[in-house]
Amino acid sequence: MKSTLLAAALAAAVLSAAAPAASPPASSAAIAAAVANTHRPAKDTEQDAIRHPAELVAFSGVKAGDTVMDVWPGGGYWSRLFSPIVGAKGKVYAYVPAEIAEFKSDPVKIAKAIGTEPGYGNVEGISDPLAQPPPEHMFNTFDVIWTFENYHDFHDSFMKGASVDGFNQAVFKLLKPGGYYVIVDHAAAKGQGLNHTEDLHRIDPDTVKAEVEKAGFVLDKESSVLANTSDDHSLKIFDPAVKGKTDRFMLRFKKPANAK
Repeated sequence: MKSTLLAAALAAAVLSAAAPAASPPASSAAIAAAVANTHRPAKDTEQDAIRHPAELVAFSGVKAGDTVMDVWPGGGYWSRLFSPIVGAKGKVYAYVPAEIAEFKSDPVKIAKAIGTEPGYGNVEGISDPLAQPPPEHMFNTFDVIWTFENYHDFHDSFMKGASVDGFNQAVFKLLKPGGYYVIVDHAAAKGQGLNHTEDLHRIDPDTVKAEVEKAGFVLDKESSVLANTSDDHSLKIFDPAVKGKTDRFMLRFKKPANAK
């Protein structure tokens, strides 16, 4: 994370210095306005019923003036929601791991295009290898780092052996003390660990907790907003029987206030 994220960190540092020392949490009205934003494309709003955006944005802790990284942003759904929340003094980086940059969907092009859309000028698409260590001057520059339904993929073969531990350590260094690392993903059956990240695209939440806490984070909050007890965790997430209705977990980790 030395090239595009270098520029990102420098900009983040400037924005952070200009922002208030402690912004209040985003209000429900501000979040509702972000969800109702008429600039959001139909492909995003059509997902609202299964993604519960108001609840998830509130859970993320993203607020005015924040510098946010949306890891593996896909079509930009969450980047577009975070953009008006952080506002003119904030910044959203839509980060595409370099390991997936050559996908046929051209995820880097998609990420970079978000910032050219009306109303989303504070979104910037960036790409670097997943676990590339950030240089020291990039430490403590992000308020929230978020990834939605993709953490399990970090363990898969198409990631070319990228170190998930290395990525979590990089996230820890990039976040400010007190900053949040938020992971939402499809749950595997308890005790299954990493056994089904590639075939079913599911991961055991206890495994995620262990991996992230190993990097120095503490679990700050969990939510069952996306939980579904009727999902028995046996089907691939794309199976029509469960697509959009999988049992998903929400974990918010915090970098300790006294960490460096």
